[in-house]
Amino acid sequence: MIRVVGLRKNFGSRMVLQGVDLTVESGETMVVIGGSGCGKSTLLKCVIGLVRPNSGLIEVDGADVTRLHDEVEIADYRRKFGYCFQEGALFDSLSVWENVTFGLKYLTDVPEGRYRAIAQEKLELVGLREVEELRPAQLSGGMKKRVALARAIAAEPQYILYDEPTTGLDPIMSDIISDLILDLKEKLGVTSIAVTHDMRSAYKIGDRIAMLHDGKVLGVASPKEIKTTTNPYIRQFVEGVSQGPIQMKLRDYD
Repeated sequence: MIRVVGLRKNFGSRMVLQGVDLTVESGETMVVIGGSGCGKSTLLKCVIGLVRPNSGLIEVDGADVTRLHDEVEIADYRRKFGYCFQEGALFDSLSVWENVTFGLKYLTDVPEGRYRAIAQEKLELVGLREVEELRPAQLSGGMKKRVALARAIAAEPQYILYDEPTTGLDPIMSDIISDLILDLKEKLGVTSIAVTHDMRSAYKIGDRIAMLHDGKVLGVASPKEIKTTTNPYIRQFVEGVSQGPIQMKLRDYD
């Protein structure tokens, strides 16, 4: 279980998270929605320990992550997680199988002689075969996303964090990625947090959906409840309309 209480984070004078409270139950996929720049990615980075919050509690399996300072402790903690970056973050100079297994030498004691077999196994889980020797430049956008998913599960994590997993994909490929996320949840039994703007994907993969706005969680509900919410902020966002209490400016999307 992941429990976030009163989480605050600022970058200089810009306050991004202003008291986030969120609980993710064991085995569920929590989807976090919200406008650009509202702090969704910052929340993920705080949870995995890439960004240190100014204050608040992040409890994972009963341990307060914000109190970890020793590099060995932080490294041990991060071994529990797989992270799927927004743009895939594949290394152009490495082959597909080298990308998939890149973290194994830092996160596990698996002998290097097994890396290739592990890469093939994880690639098959995301529906890719005979691509191990290709380079990222030879892959389509959807294939890159699936390679990134394979890398996220290579070390067999307990938790997976997805940062905009369907961004930049056409509707059909977005749905394929959503199906893969559901499939990985069923096969691996992982607990996940996914941040996204893609409401179709959010409804499909989320056990619950949380709306982040002005640095706080406005509400958490099931996909069915979110679709019929009376909260004007959540309703405006999920319906994707410009008129409502959320007043976006063009500079918010720079």
